[in-house]
Amino acid sequence: MKYNFTSGAELLEKCKELNMTIHELCVEREAELTGMSKEEVRDKMRVSLNIMKNAVEKAVQEDIKSMGGLIGGEAKKLTNFRNSSAKTVCGELMNKAMAAAMGTMEVNASMGLIVAAPTAGSCGILPGAIVTIGKEYDIDDETMIDALFTASAIGVIITRNATVSGAEGGCQAETGAAAAMASAGIVEMMGGSQEQAVHAASHCLQNVMGLVCDPIAGLVEVPCQGRNAIGVANALISAELCLAGILNIIPFDETVAAMYKVGKTLPMELRETALGVVAATCTGCSLTNKIFG
Repeated sequence: MKYNFTSGAELLEKCKELNMTIHELCVEREAELTGMSKEEVRDKMRVSLNIMKNAVEKAVQEDIKSMGGLIGGEAKKLTNFRNSSAKTVCGELMNKAMAAAMGTMEVNASMGLIVAAPTAGSCGILPGAIVTIGKEYDIDDETMIDALFTASAIGVIITRNATVSGAEGGCQAETGAAAAMASAGIVEMMGGSQEQAVHAASHCLQNVMGLVCDPIAGLVEVPCQGRNAIGVANALISAELCLAGILNIIPFDETVAAMYKVGKTLPMELRETALGVVAATCTGCSLTNKIFG
């Protein structure tokens, strides 16, 4: 296949060889794999972008309560805090990104429509980053769609060579991969190079290396929602570092391999079983009993 790639190094090599950006190569790859036209491929991604936008807005406009009752209303609280006379610690942009990420998680946990990119448990990070930056800098939808394709390329590589599953690799694999995808998309959306985008993904994975997956009551609510907020911050910080020229000394492919190795060494109690860490605390067990009787 002319446009296929299986690693970060191969992705950059193909971009250079074919004189393409990451998103252009990813669109060609998808068209080559599916037999669809490039326009059809972009139209499908446009649907995903619109779902992300709607999820971000829904949590701020409506009163949402999760199925387990552990989360709901957090996006509104952040938004109200930002709009009040209080001084934000993180600044308006980060507050908006956090609210978007946490709000998308509220929509997910209340059985609303989201894009699992790459998973439902990390679904707030990509829209939290891409949609927020798009709004902040008045970036058009087509450019945001480009960013989502760039993010997809990173997701393809991680999925092929490691995992994005919390049950297999812990939360480092889930929210870490989502942050890596989002950060790469942001870099390209803001005019950065292909190399900077891939390095941003490395930063993101290394920043949460070893993070466990410990959902209370086995539900994708707590601490998942907070980790989506951390994830979007991770994505924006990593993008900023690389746009400033601060690249990572460990290649992306080696970082992915290291993350996978760490994930495979995590005991099963730390991989989405709800048998360890905060899920196994007295309060965590009490909440589980309250939810399931």
